Amino acid sequence: MSVARVTEITSASTVGFEDAIKKGIDRANKTLDLVEGAWVQEQKVVVKGGQIVEYRVNMKVTFILKD
Repeated sequence: MSVARVTEITSASTVGFEDAIKKGIDRANKTLDLVEGAWVQEQKVVVKGGQIVEYRVNMKVTFILKD
């Protein structure tokens, strides 16, 4: 039997939401062992001068705790 934990992270990209998600998961994998999945909870854009300049996502990342 395993025990999982969920942590919330925010990630940003100037390219798009998919890139922000990938960057967030890549970064989580550097710190957390056994990342199992993520739930994108919220998406947001930053607008300056009428243009989208940044895409942001809030995610809940699930990872397995080691025995």
